[in-house]
Amino acid sequence: MRLIGRIIGWLLILAALVLLGLDLLDWYRMKAFDPMEAGQVWYAYHRSSLNLAQAVIQRYLHPVVWEPVITWVLTQPAFAVLGIPGVLLAYLSRRPKPRSRQPLFMQH
Repeated sequence: MRLIGRIIGWLLILAALVLLGLDLLDWYRMKAFDPMEAGQVWYAYHRSSLNLAQAVIQRYLHPVVWEPVITWVLTQPAFAVLGIPGVLLAYLSRRPKPRSRQPLFMQH
C-alpha cells in the first residue's frame, strides 16, 4: 500500500512540476505571472467529468460542498492543487527508517 501511495504522490508531483513549468514559460513570454487555475485545466482536458463531478457532489453529498469548497479549490493554481497533495502523499507513504540496534543506555 505504501508503494501505491508513493507512486501516486510522485505522479502528482510530476504533474505539478509540468504545470509549473508551463506557467513559468507563459510568465517568460507574457511578462506577467498568471498561473492556470485547476478548474481551467480540468475543463480543458475533460470537461464532461467536471460537469459529472459537480452533479454527483451536489446531489449525493451537499450543494455546500461544491459551491464554496470545491469551487475555491478549482480557482487555485493547478500546480499547487496537485503538488500539495502529492508531497503529502509521498511523505506519508515513505519507507520507515530502520531501527537502530544501539542499546538504550550506551556503555563506555
